[in-house]
Amino acid sequence: MGEKFAEKDLVKLDGVLADLGSQKGTLIPVLQKAQEIFGYLPREVLVRISEKIKVPISQIYGVVTFYAQFHLMPRGKNIVRSCQGTACHVRGAKGILAELRRQLGLGEEESTTKDLGFTLETVACIGCCGLAPVLMVNDETHGRLVPDAIKGILDQYR
Repeated sequence: MGEKFAEKDLVKLDGVLADLGSQKGTLIPVLQKAQEIFGYLPREVLVRISEKIKVPISQIYGVVTFYAQFHLMPRGKNIVRSCQGTACHVRGAKGILAELRRQLGLGEEESTTKDLGFTLETVACIGCCGLAPVLMVNDETHGRLVPDAIKGILDQYR
C-alpha cells in the first residue's frame, strides 16, 4: 500500500473483512468500519476492500461518493459545522464563516487544517434558528454568534 498505515489497523481491517466481507449486502457496514479504523477511506483501503470482497472498485467509489457519511480525505479531530440556512444567513452567517476560515487559516477550497485539528463544513440548517447565527463543533452548539467570538470558541478545542 502506498500510504503508511499502522500494521494493527490493517489487521483490524482484515478482521472486519473476514467477519463481514463474504456476506451479501455488507459493503456499507465494511466501509463504516474501515472509516472508523482509519478516520477516512484512503484509496489503498478501498482497493484492499474491493479485492477481498470481490466488489468492483467503481461500485465502491459510487457508494462512497453517494453517501455524505463517507470521506475520501483525512478529517480533522474537531468537526466545525457552520450553518448557512436562511435565519443564520439573515443574521450574519457569511461573516461567521469568513472568520472561521481566517482563524483556521483555510482558503475557499480548503476544509481541513494542515495539522488535522479542524475540518470546516457548511450545512444548510442545524435546526437552531432561534440561536442564529449558529455553528457546531463536534456535538456542541454555539449560537448568537458574532465574528469576535470565533477565536474563543475555537480555542476551547485546540
